[in-house]
Amino acid sequence: MITRRHLVRGSAAALFAPLVFTGAGAQEPARATVLFDAFGKPSNLKRGWGYSIFIEHGGRRILFDTGGKSAAFVENVSALKVDLKRLDCVVVSHRHNDHTAGLNHVLQENPTVTIYTPVEGAGFETPTRAPLMNLIRRNVPSVPDDLRYFDGHPPDENFPDSPWHGAHFVHIDDPKEVMPGVILFSTRSEMPGTREMNEIALLLKTSSGGVLFVGCSHPGIEKVLETAVKIEPRIYSLLGGFHLVDVSDAQVTEMVMRFRDKWRIERMAAGHCTGQFAFSELVRIYGPNFDHAGVGATIALPS
Repeated sequence: MITRRHLVRGSAAALFAPLVFTGAGAQEPARATVLFDAFGKPSNLKRGWGYSIFIEHGGRRILFDTGGKSAAFVENVSALKVDLKRLDCVVVSHRHNDHTAGLNHVLQENPTVTIYTPVEGAGFETPTRAPLMNLIRRNVPSVPDDLRYFDGHPPDENFPDSPWHGAHFVHIDDPKEVMPGVILFSTRSEMPGTREMNEIALLLKTSSGGVLFVGCSHPGIEKVLETAVKIEPRIYSLLGGFHLVDVSDAQVTEMVMRFRDKWRIERMAAGHCTGQFAFSELVRIYGPNFDHAGVGATIALPS
């Protein structure tokens, strides 16, 4: 296999992103294009709070998260000429609306696509047994008949409808190689506000090491990294939301230094909830190895 790489940025960069040559003249892009975020270089692309990135690597086409505004996501997908009908799979990192808003449109374009999601007791994406069903079966003789749940005869099964009825969801708990060199794994948040929420990350194995994609890193970005390095000891680059926006400046600086010195991550492409001060520290500490990953940016990936 022969590879040709260029590091480029901006919405037009897709024309010049690295190509992987496989077989007789076949050309496959190795790049990730940011479809949705709240910042970026001047363009006509829509901005909003949320995240979505489109990954092309080794002939595979993966959509990671679907943004926070459906109409804006649709416009950006069209402007960036991403054909959702050709997706190999969709990954939804976690249940928050700013990562799931465009999913209905994805399913309109590609109703049979496999969608990987974390395991959730709340069942955000597929129907689950209502957790109070056993409790409402209690018979209280003094309750008037018109106040009895289900007229006193609760059904054996009571599943709420999914907002994405009929979609093909696959839950990720233990690490799973969903395609050759594409591993999904889950971590659980113990942080206030998201406690016990699961979030999945995507680890792409490349010739330079692991390329790690994260949504919001609610469990803690270093907790995510701890799991990732058990699968791929060398993490080459990290893309997505690191959730440092609500962390003190001193802690952010220490974290960015650990990215470089402890975790030995060579490249960074932070977005979404990483935070403005964290962006500035990543620029300062990583210099040219920090990829500006605003909406429309194309990030070159190793083959």
